[in-house]
Amino acid sequence: MTLRLDMSGPVATLAIDRPAKRNAMSFEMWSSLPGLLARVRQAPDVRVLVIRGGEHFSAGADISEFSTLRKGAEGAARYGAAVHDGERAIANLGKPTIAAVHGFCVGGGCEIALACDLRIASAGAQFGITPAKLGIVYNLTSTKRLVDVVGPAWAKQILFSGELIDAATALRIGLVNEVHEDVDARVKELSEVIASRAQVSVRGAKTIVDLITDGQHEEDAAVHALYDEAVHSAEYAEGVRAFLEKRSPRF
Repeated sequence: MTLRLDMSGPVATLAIDRPAKRNAMSFEMWSSLPGLLARVRQAPDVRVLVIRGGEHFSAGADISEFSTLRKGAEGAARYGAAVHDGERAIANLGKPTIAAVHGFCVGGGCEIALACDLRIASAGAQFGITPAKLGIVYNLTSTKRLVDVVGPAWAKQILFSGELIDAATALRIGLVNEVHEDVDARVKELSEVIASRAQVSVRGAKTIVDLITDGQHEEDAAVHALYDEAVHSAEYAEGVRAFLEKRSPRF
């Protein structure tokens, strides 16, 4: 297994570590994601998760397995389910996630990055989703993530063509939040800022944004429960006290 999880502080890191394959994701790696993400979700001290690669974020699914583990309709369905479950584990983590992207971020690698809340890329990063090169129909929930981020017209261009786009284009169409020469420094700074904020606010914002993108536009009991949790939280009391005392809050 070539995924490494470090939970030594409030910002956890999940590293894709298979440099000889440009961090291509094997079936085993996809299958391990739900368990790894469950550990992050259950860790009370972890406030943010950063997913990173190395020279490359990930070149996608390991194509060498397509003639073995993904062979035939049954194998393809089993493989696709593992990819889907891994992507969903990231998207549904419940804690903020940031993808730190260098180099290739293609196919399943781009699917992982899109499952994250934020994407910070290097100037040399390249992005693409390539099912049209393989005779695969891209999963609906992952397609929705792409459409939510870049809109339907760019989603169609990316999926129809299978072409790679550069970091400047990715920034222009909203596929990435920021492009930096020093991605790791910026991701460290941003993740630490998010980890320092009131987590009841961060969790509430993530939940509500996700509800909106899933089509909800009216408040309901679950949304009101988020408001109620916030105003009764110790973080709210500390935030107000710090504001009145003209100091930084300690959440």
